[in-house]
Amino acid sequence: MTNLSHNIKTKNNVTLLDGGMGRELKRIGAPFKQPEWSALALMQAPEYVTQAHLSFINAGAQVITTNNYAVVPFHIGQDRFEQQGAELTDRAGKLALEAARTTSNVHVAGSIPPLYGSYRPDLFTSASAAKDFDLILPALYPHIDFWLAETVSCLAELSAILLALEKLHNSVPAKPIWVSLTLKDQWQAEKPVLRSGESIAAAFSEISHSSAEAILFNCSQPEFISAAVKEAAAVQKNHTKLLQIGAYANTFPPRKADANASAELSDLRDELTPQRYLAFAQQWRNDGATLIGGCCGIGPEHIQALHQWFIAD
Repeated sequence: MTNLSHNIKTKNNVTLLDGGMGRELKRIGAPFKQPEWSALALMQAPEYVTQAHLSFINAGAQVITTNNYAVVPFHIGQDRFEQQGAELTDRAGKLALEAARTTSNVHVAGSIPPLYGSYRPDLFTSASAAKDFDLILPALYPHIDFWLAETVSCLAELSAILLALEKLHNSVPAKPIWVSLTLKDQWQAEKPVLRSGESIAAAFSEISHSSAEAILFNCSQPEFISAAVKEAAAVQKNHTKLLQIGAYANTFPPRKADANASAELSDLRDELTPQRYLAFAQQWRNDGATLIGGCCGIGPEHIQALHQWFIAD
């Protein structure tokens, strides 16, 4: 398996990811409503998905992520997921690959999303996840450069993802794996922990003992991601395997402990302008992050600001 970082040209040792697809689709006028969220554009108007990908590429993103985050039972229902999930996931992969091929040095990350609702480790069940991952992963595989497990909220979910990928890679050549964790909001915890309350150290240990290459933090407040990056860098010193560290925050205000990030259209923080977000990203880089992008509410204008600072000549 090739280390992906060796294939992406970087400056200042930073690889630039894209931003939040869902809110970008809404902004440009794509079909968009709950519960389908970003999957609705895949179903009704996939040209908007292409447009969003190209906007992030034109802003300077070196990695774009497939738009299948909402092609899961939580968003489209179990029956529709089983009937149309593979087709929609395949479409998401094809659209991302086609967009990436319009230029050079852009790689495609295959999204492995939360199956049963973001931020809800209490709703995750390993038994049903195994079957659902078996539908998602083969549909994405032909179109991607690497896997990006996103918004992982508990160790059980992490284990199930790694197991599903190991199973797939027993039958096809392995592709690199990045794992991105989501954190409790700062007001809920004194130090950064997964939404389940489990520690970054425990997650780091499991990731480092797998074939994964990177640990990231996403769909969390940028303020608390800084602390998580620092902790991951500190934990790294106790492990022989070197993992890349990454961060891509959202623009949500603090949320209730029982909130469901995917169940309603959340407000966004107006003060997180491109320059303000860049300041957080600069701190993440100083603390050890080399994979940097944006999640919900982070648009092409934010990615462009990051590109101008970290990548542009």
